[in-house]
Amino acid sequence: MTAALGRVGLWTSALDALEVPAARDQVAELDAQGWGALWFGEAYGREAFTAAQLYLGASERLVVATGIASIYGRDAVAANGAARTLEAAFPGRFVLGLGVSHAPLVERMRGHAYGRPVAAMRDYLDALDGAPYAAAGSVAAPPRVLAALGPRMLELARERAQGAHPYLVTPEHTAQARAALGPDALLAVEQAVVLGEDVDEWRRRAHWHLEIYTGLPNYRASWERQGFSAADDAVRGGSERLKQAMVVRGPDAIRARVAEHLDAGATHVCLQVLGSEVTDVPTEDWRRLADVVL
Repeated sequence: MTAALGRVGLWTSALDALEVPAARDQVAELDAQGWGALWFGEAYGREAFTAAQLYLGASERLVVATGIASIYGRDAVAANGAARTLEAAFPGRFVLGLGVSHAPLVERMRGHAYGRPVAAMRDYLDALDGAPYAAAGSVAAPPRVLAALGPRMLELARERAQGAHPYLVTPEHTAQARAALGPDALLAVEQAVVLGEDVDEWRRRAHWHLEIYTGLPNYRASWERQGFSAADDAVRGGSERLKQAMVVRGPDAIRARVAEHLDAGATHVCLQVLGSEVTDVPTEDWRRLADVVL
């Protein structure tokens, strides 16, 4: 699977802004550009497994990965059946990324009780491993990775998954994650980027990107472990220091940051291109970025 993913892929939530036919066309173009993988999240838009089927069907060789599917979005039996169905339909092209999401999304939006993250994930994996699957065809399960930031979730990823998918982290965190996971696990690291060199525009895009995350306890705790200050850096939209660490500006810096993550132990870096607005589909920037890093 590591070879199929390639060293560099894309992470995006922007496809939700396109109607289904246009989203299929966009995925087909990304496939033709040569990206190894397409990662996408699950929050307010398309349901993760149906979106994965949509994107897999629109491409020929692109690996599609949930980054992440919330464990509160469906029970383990449903997730097991959906994941194995995708593996049977598109062998070797689906990665199941699982995460605990965040308390506001789970409790206010979904109406569930948000459990202790590591315990909740462990219980879910137990249920996933014990879930029945009686459909005809392949019974193989796709590889799975966990949205792991802290040491305990990284330990669980080492024990119960094929790897981890950290988000909003530095290359230093990547090195720590590799040490925690061991030498052979998949380590797919997200990295936000802005293609343009204009500092003010980079700052504006980095601000709206970080604005929601600076209000989420899981990321605030992660940044503190990475050496940032909750009071000074995890302010709304992020301090200048946090912006510079989390969002890379310009082609040369993007190439350098990808190399830093890979040198630190990442097996795959998924680049999230920040468009001019949250709902912007950065089609031209994806084309430019392919020339930069592929």
